Amino acid sequence: MLTAADEWHVHQTPEPLASSGTDRNFYDRSYFGAFRAEDGLIVAAAFGMYPNLNIADAHLTVVRDGVQHCLHASKTLHSDRATLAVGPVSIEVVQPLQELRLVVDDGTLAADLRFRGRHFPIEEPRFIHRFGPRAFMDYTRMSQAADVTGTVTVDGETLALDGVDGLRDRSWGIRPVGLPDPTPLMPPRDPQFFWLWTPVHLPDRTLFFHVNADAEGRAWNTRAVLVPHGATPEDHVHAHGRMTLELHPGTRWVSGAQLEVQADDGTDLRLTYTPRAHLEMQGLGYRHPTWTHGTPHGEFELGHERIALDHEEHGALHRWHRQLLCDVVVDGRQDAASGVLEHLVIGPYRPLGLT
Repeated sequence: MLTAADEWHVHQTPEPLASSGTDRNFYDRSYFGAFRAEDGLIVAAAFGMYPNLNIADAHLTVVRDGVQHCLHASKTLHSDRATLAVGPVSIEVVQPLQELRLVVDDGTLAADLRFRGRHFPIEEPRFIHRFGPRAFMDYTRMSQAADVTGTVTVDGETLALDGVDGLRDRSWGIRPVGLPDPTPLMPPRDPQFFWLWTPVHLPDRTLFFHVNADAEGRAWNTRAVLVPHGATPEDHVHAHGRMTLELHPGTRWVSGAQLEVQADDGTDLRLTYTPRAHLEMQGLGYRHPTWTHGTPHGEFELGHERIALDHEEHGALHRWHRQLLCDVVVDGRQDAASGVLEHLVIGPYRPLGLT
Protein backbone atom coordinates (compact mmCIF):
# COMPACT_ATOMS: atom_id res chain seq x y z
CA MET A 1 0.00 0.00 0.00
CA LEU A 2 1.64 3.23 -1.18
CA THR A 3 1.05 6.40 0.87
CA ALA A 4 2.36 9.98 0.96
CA ALA A 5 4.99 8.91 3.50
CA ASP A 6 6.70 6.87 0.78
CA GLU A 7 7.96 10.13 -0.78
CA TRP A 8 10.30 10.54 2.22
CA HIS A 9 13.63 8.74 1.82
CA VAL A 10 13.34 6.93 5.13
CA HIS A 11 12.50 3.32 4.16
CA GLN A 12 14.32 0.66 6.18
CA THR A 13 12.67 -2.46 4.78
CA PRO A 14 11.61 -3.51 1.24
CA GLU A 15 7.99 -2.72 2.23
CA PRO A 16 6.11 0.57 1.76
CA LEU A 17 6.01 2.67 4.93
CA ALA A 18 2.41 1.65 5.59
CA SER A 19 3.85 -1.70 6.71
CA SER A 20 5.54 -1.86 10.11
CA GLY A 21 6.50 -5.50 10.27
CA THR A 22 4.03 -8.07 11.50
CA ASP A 23 3.61 -7.25 15.21
CA ARG A 24 0.23 -5.66 15.98
CA ASN A 25 1.82 -3.71 18.85
CA PHE A 26 4.16 -1.59 16.73
CA TYR A 27 3.89 2.08 17.72
CA ASP A 28 5.55 5.44 17.00
CA ARG A 29 5.10 8.17 19.66
CA SER A 30 6.15 11.66 20.74
CA TYR A 31 5.99 13.10 24.25
CA PHE A 32 6.29 16.78 25.23
CA GLY A 33 6.48 18.30 28.72
CA ALA A 34 6.84 21.87 30.01
CA PHE A 35 7.31 22.66 33.70
CA ARG A 36 7.18 25.95 35.60
CA ALA A 37 8.56 25.21 39.03
CA GLU A 38 7.59 28.47 40.77
CA ASP A 39 3.84 27.83 40.56
CA GLY A 40 3.69 24.09 39.80
CA LEU A 41 2.31 24.51 36.28
CA ILE A 42 2.72 21.34 34.20
CA VAL A 43 1.85 21.06 30.51
CA ALA A 44 2.28 17.73 28.72
CA ALA A 45 1.24 16.21 25.42
CA ALA A 46 1.52 12.87 23.65
CA PHE A 47 1.03 11.87 20.02
CA GLY A 48 1.01 8.25 18.89
CA MET A 49 0.57 6.24 15.69
CA TYR A 50 -0.17 2.50 15.62
CA PRO A 51 0.25 1.57 11.95
CA ASN A 52 -0.80 -2.07 12.21
CA LEU A 53 -3.91 -1.12 14.21
CA ASN A 54 -4.60 1.75 11.74
CA ILE A 55 -5.16 4.17 14.65
CA ALA A 56 -3.60 7.46 15.78
CA ASP A 57 -4.29 9.33 19.02
CA ALA A 58 -3.15 12.48 20.81
CA HIS A 59 -3.50 14.04 24.24
CA LEU A 60 -2.92 17.37 25.97
CA THR A 61 -2.99 17.70 29.75
CA VAL A 62 -2.43 20.72 32.01
CA VAL A 63 -2.01 20.69 35.79
CA ARG A 64 -2.96 23.93 37.50
CA ASP A 65 -4.03 24.59 41.09
CA GLY A 66 -4.39 20.88 41.90
CA VAL A 67 -6.64 20.06 38.93
CA GLN A 68 -5.55 18.18 35.81
CA HIS A 69 -7.31 19.32 32.62
CA CYS A 70 -7.24 16.80 29.78
CA LEU A 71 -7.99 16.64 26.05
CA HIS A 72 -8.06 13.31 24.23
CA ALA A 73 -8.39 12.71 20.47
CA SER A 74 -8.40 9.58 18.32
CA LYS A 75 -8.80 8.88 14.62
CA THR A 76 -8.58 6.12 12.07
CA LEU A 77 -5.11 6.46 10.56
CA HIS A 78 -5.92 5.22 7.03
CA SER A 79 -2.19 4.39 6.78
CA ASP A 80 -1.36 8.11 6.57
CA ARG A 81 1.89 8.41 8.51
CA ALA A 82 2.89 11.67 6.79
CA THR A 83 0.24 13.82 8.54
CA LEU A 84 1.24 14.60 12.13
CA ALA A 85 -2.23 15.64 13.27
CA VAL A 86 -5.16 14.16 15.16
CA GLY A 87 -8.12 16.54 15.29
CA PRO A 88 -6.99 19.76 17.00
CA VAL A 89 -3.53 18.40 17.89
CA SER A 90 -0.67 18.78 15.42
CA ILE A 91 3.14 18.64 15.42
CA GLU A 92 5.43 20.65 13.15
CA VAL A 93 9.04 19.53 12.78
CA VAL A 94 10.72 22.94 12.43
CA GLN A 95 14.27 21.57 12.56
CA PRO A 96 14.75 17.81 13.06
CA LEU A 97 16.33 16.89 16.40
CA GLN A 98 16.43 20.57 17.40
CA GLU A 99 13.07 22.41 17.25
CA LEU A 100 9.44 21.27 17.16
CA ARG A 101 6.16 23.13 17.44
CA LEU A 102 3.12 21.68 19.21
CA VAL A 103 -0.28 23.20 18.41
CA VAL A 104 -3.60 22.30 20.04
CA ASP A 105 -6.42 24.38 18.52
CA ASP A 106 -9.36 23.72 20.82
CA GLY A 107 -11.90 25.98 22.49
CA THR A 108 -11.63 24.22 25.87
CA LEU A 109 -7.91 23.45 26.20
CA ALA A 110 -5.34 24.89 23.80
CA ALA A 111 -1.60 25.34 23.34
CA ASP A 112 0.95 26.75 20.92
CA LEU A 113 4.42 25.80 22.14
CA ARG A 114 7.90 25.62 20.65
CA PHE A 115 10.43 23.15 22.03
CA ARG A 116 14.04 24.12 21.27
CA GLY A 117 16.58 21.48 22.22
CA ARG A 118 19.32 22.34 24.69
CA HIS A 119 21.55 19.56 23.34
CA PHE A 120 21.66 16.75 20.82
CA PRO A 121 19.16 14.09 21.97
CA ILE A 122 20.41 11.13 23.96
CA GLU A 123 19.69 7.61 22.70
CA GLU A 124 18.74 5.30 25.53
CA PRO A 125 19.73 1.61 25.51
CA ARG A 126 17.34 -0.43 23.42
CA PHE A 127 14.43 -1.64 25.55
CA ILE A 128 14.02 -5.39 25.04
CA HIS A 129 12.08 -7.47 27.54
CA ARG A 130 10.49 -10.89 27.17
CA PHE A 131 8.17 -13.05 29.22
CA GLY A 132 9.47 -16.47 28.27
CA PRO A 133 9.54 -16.51 24.46
CA ARG A 134 6.99 -13.69 24.08
CA ALA A 135 8.25 -10.18 23.38
CA PHE A 136 6.74 -7.69 25.82
CA MET A 137 8.81 -4.66 24.77
CA ASP A 138 11.30 -4.00 21.98
CA TYR A 139 11.78 -0.31 21.25
CA THR A 140 14.18 2.62 20.93
CA ARG A 141 13.77 5.97 22.68
CA MET A 142 15.56 9.30 22.48
CA SER A 143 15.20 12.09 25.05
CA GLN A 144 16.02 15.79 24.99
CA ALA A 145 15.82 18.76 27.35
CA ALA A 146 14.37 21.89 25.82
CA ASP A 147 13.56 25.55 26.29
CA VAL A 148 9.82 26.02 25.85
CA THR A 149 8.11 29.23 24.75
CA GLY A 150 4.53 29.92 23.75
CA THR A 151 1.08 29.88 25.31
CA VAL A 152 -1.38 27.50 26.88
CA THR A 153 -5.06 28.30 27.41
CA VAL A 154 -7.02 26.68 30.23
CA ASP A 155 -10.33 27.72 31.79
CA GLY A 156 -10.50 30.62 29.35
CA GLU A 157 -7.21 32.11 30.54
CA THR A 158 -4.15 32.23 28.31
CA LEU A 159 -0.83 31.73 30.12
CA ALA A 160 2.50 32.73 28.61
CA LEU A 161 5.49 30.42 28.91
CA ASP A 162 8.84 32.07 28.30
CA GLY A 163 11.86 29.81 28.19
CA VAL A 164 10.60 27.38 30.85
CA ASP A 165 12.18 23.96 31.38
CA GLY A 166 10.98 21.39 28.89
CA LEU A 167 11.44 17.78 27.89
CA ARG A 168 10.54 15.72 24.91
CA ASP A 169 11.07 12.16 23.78
CA ARG A 170 10.49 10.03 20.71
CA SER A 171 10.10 6.28 20.90
CA TRP A 172 9.17 3.62 18.40
CA GLY A 173 8.97 -0.15 18.33
CA ILE A 174 6.86 -2.67 20.20
CA ARG A 175 5.10 -2.41 23.54
CA PRO A 176 1.52 -3.26 24.56
CA VAL A 177 -1.03 -1.00 22.86
CA GLY A 178 -4.72 -1.22 22.10
CA LEU A 179 -6.90 -3.99 23.41
CA PRO A 180 -5.09 -6.59 25.57
CA ASP A 181 -3.88 -9.83 24.04
CA PRO A 182 -6.42 -12.49 25.07
CA THR A 183 -3.82 -15.27 24.93
CA PRO A 184 -2.50 -15.88 28.46
CA LEU A 185 1.18 -16.20 29.23
CA MET A 186 2.37 -19.79 29.56
CA PRO A 187 3.32 -20.66 32.17
CA PRO A 188 1.05 -18.10 33.89
CA ARG A 189 2.71 -15.26 35.78
CA ASP A 190 1.51 -12.26 37.75
CA PRO A 191 2.06 -8.80 36.24
CA GLN A 192 5.24 -7.02 37.36
CA PHE A 193 6.75 -3.74 36.16
CA PHE A 194 9.03 -1.16 37.78
CA TRP A 195 9.90 2.10 36.03
CA LEU A 196 11.66 5.33 37.01
CA TRP A 197 12.58 8.23 34.72
CA THR A 198 14.05 11.36 36.25
CA PRO A 199 15.53 14.15 34.12
CA VAL A 200 16.92 17.03 36.23
CA HIS A 201 17.50 20.54 34.88
CA LEU A 202 20.79 21.85 36.29
CA PRO A 203 22.10 25.39 35.61
CA ASP A 204 24.38 24.38 32.71
CA ARG A 205 23.45 20.77 31.93
CA THR A 206 20.76 18.13 32.19
CA LEU A 207 20.97 14.87 34.09
CA PHE A 208 19.02 11.90 32.73
CA PHE A 209 18.48 8.70 34.70
CA HIS A 210 16.07 5.84 34.15
CA VAL A 211 15.67 2.25 35.27
CA ASN A 212 13.45 -0.73 34.54
CA ALA A 213 13.84 -3.46 37.14
CA ASP A 214 12.45 -6.87 38.05
CA ALA A 215 10.71 -7.78 41.30
CA GLU A 216 14.05 -8.21 43.12
CA GLY A 217 15.27 -4.77 42.06
CA ARG A 218 17.64 -6.06 39.36
CA ALA A 219 17.79 -3.60 36.47
CA TRP A 220 17.08 -4.96 32.98
CA ASN A 221 17.43 -1.51 31.37
CA THR A 222 19.09 1.55 32.91
CA ARG A 223 21.23 4.53 32.02
CA ALA A 224 22.54 7.73 33.56
CA VAL A 225 24.08 10.52 31.50
CA LEU A 226 25.10 14.15 32.07
CA VAL A 227 24.48 16.36 29.04
CA PRO A 228 25.96 19.90 28.93
CA HIS A 229 23.90 22.57 27.20
CA GLY A 230 24.89 22.65 23.53
CA ALA A 231 26.34 19.14 23.73
CA THR A 232 26.98 16.99 20.68
CA PRO A 233 26.82 13.18 21.05
CA GLU A 234 30.56 13.16 21.76
CA ASP A 235 30.00 15.51 24.72
CA HIS A 236 27.53 13.26 26.54
CA VAL A 237 29.06 12.06 29.83
CA HIS A 238 28.04 8.53 30.73
CA ALA A 239 27.40 7.75 34.38
CA HIS A 240 25.99 5.24 36.85
CA GLY A 241 23.04 6.00 39.10
CA ARG A 242 21.32 4.50 42.11
CA MET A 243 17.99 5.81 43.39
CA THR A 244 16.21 5.23 46.68
CA LEU A 245 12.54 6.04 47.14
CA GLU A 246 10.08 6.83 49.90
CA LEU A 247 6.38 6.10 49.40
CA HIS A 248 3.23 7.62 50.81
CA PRO A 249 2.06 5.01 53.37
CA GLY A 250 -0.20 2.35 51.90
CA THR A 251 0.34 3.49 48.29
CA ARG A 252 2.64 3.07 45.30
CA TRP A 253 3.12 6.84 45.03
CA VAL A 254 6.55 8.37 45.61
CA SER A 255 6.78 10.99 48.38
CA GLY A 256 10.53 11.67 48.16
CA ALA A 257 13.74 10.31 46.66
CA GLN A 258 17.53 10.45 46.61
CA LEU A 259 19.76 9.77 43.62
CA GLU A 260 23.49 9.09 43.70
CA VAL A 261 25.39 9.53 40.43
CA GLN A 262 29.00 8.68 39.57
CA ALA A 263 30.02 9.96 36.13
CA ASP A 264 32.86 8.74 33.94
CA ASP A 265 34.53 12.18 34.10
CA GLY A 266 34.84 11.94 37.89
CA THR A 267 31.73 13.97 38.73
CA ASP A 268 29.87 12.65 41.78
CA LEU A 269 26.41 14.00 42.60
CA ARG A 270 23.88 13.36 45.32
CA LEU A 271 20.42 14.70 44.62
CA THR A 272 17.43 14.95 46.96
CA TYR A 273 13.93 15.30 45.50
CA THR A 274 10.99 17.09 47.13
CA PRO A 275 7.74 16.93 45.10
CA ARG A 276 5.99 20.23 44.40
CA ALA A 277 3.17 19.08 42.06
CA HIS A 278 2.21 15.98 40.11
CA LEU A 279 0.58 14.81 36.93
CA GLU A 280 -1.24 11.53 36.34
CA MET A 281 -0.04 9.86 33.15
CA GLN A 282 -3.56 8.63 32.39
CA GLY A 283 -4.06 12.21 31.18
CA LEU A 284 -1.72 11.30 28.31
CA GLY A 285 -3.51 8.01 27.64
CA TYR A 286 -1.32 5.72 29.77
CA ARG A 287 -3.65 3.03 31.16
CA HIS A 288 -6.62 5.38 30.86
CA PRO A 289 -9.88 3.41 31.31
CA THR A 290 -11.26 4.84 28.03
CA TRP A 291 -8.45 6.57 26.14
CA THR A 292 -5.58 4.10 26.54
CA HIS A 293 -3.13 4.16 23.63
CA GLY A 294 -4.26 2.51 20.42
CA THR A 295 -7.88 2.00 21.48
CA PRO A 296 -10.35 2.22 18.55
CA HIS A 297 -12.79 5.14 18.68
CA GLY A 298 -14.14 5.08 15.12
CA GLU A 299 -13.31 7.58 12.40
CA PHE A 300 -12.73 10.42 14.90
CA GLU A 301 -13.56 11.17 18.51
CA LEU A 302 -12.66 14.07 20.81
CA GLY A 303 -13.08 14.12 24.58
CA HIS A 304 -12.34 16.33 27.59
CA GLU A 305 -12.14 15.61 31.31
CA ARG A 306 -10.84 16.95 34.60
CA ILE A 307 -9.00 14.85 37.17
CA ALA A 308 -9.12 15.88 40.84
CA LEU A 309 -5.55 15.18 41.91
CA ASP A 310 -6.38 15.27 45.62
CA HIS A 311 -8.81 12.34 45.28
CA GLU A 312 -7.06 9.45 47.01
CA GLU A 313 -7.96 6.51 44.82
CA HIS A 314 -4.66 4.76 45.46
CA GLY A 315 -6.02 1.29 44.68
CA ALA A 316 -6.90 2.12 41.06
CA LEU A 317 -4.24 0.87 38.61
CA HIS A 318 -4.82 3.70 36.13
CA ARG A 319 -3.80 6.23 38.82
CA TRP A 320 -0.49 4.63 39.78
CA HIS A 321 1.58 6.09 36.91
CA ARG A 322 2.69 9.62 37.86
CA GLN A 323 5.10 12.39 37.00
CA LEU A 324 6.24 14.49 39.94
CA LEU A 325 7.57 18.02 39.46
CA CYS A 326 10.27 18.24 42.13
CA ASP A 327 12.57 20.73 43.77
CA VAL A 328 16.02 19.15 43.71
CA VAL A 329 18.84 19.87 46.14
CA VAL A 330 22.24 18.92 44.75
CA ASP A 331 25.00 17.82 47.16
CA GLY A 332 23.36 19.59 50.07
CA ARG A 333 23.47 22.97 48.31
CA GLN A 334 20.30 24.78 47.29
CA ASP A 335 21.36 25.01 43.65
CA ALA A 336 18.81 26.20 41.12
CA ALA A 337 17.60 22.75 40.10
CA SER A 338 14.28 21.17 39.35
CA GLY A 339 13.41 17.77 38.03
CA VAL A 340 10.76 15.35 36.94
CA LEU A 341 10.35 12.00 38.66
CA GLU A 342 8.12 9.64 36.69
CA HIS A 343 7.29 6.33 38.35
CA LEU A 344 5.14 3.26 37.87
CA VAL A 345 5.28 0.17 40.07
CA ILE A 346 3.01 -2.78 39.23
CA GLY A 347 3.12 -6.04 41.12
CA PRO A 348 5.87 -7.09 43.53
CA TYR A 349 8.97 -5.01 44.15
CA ARG A 350 10.96 -6.35 47.08
CA PRO A 351 13.22 -3.29 47.73
CA LEU A 352 10.11 -1.29 48.64
CA GLY A 353 8.30 -4.15 50.39
CA LEU A 354 5.58 -4.28 47.70
CA THR A 355 3.89 -7.57 46.97
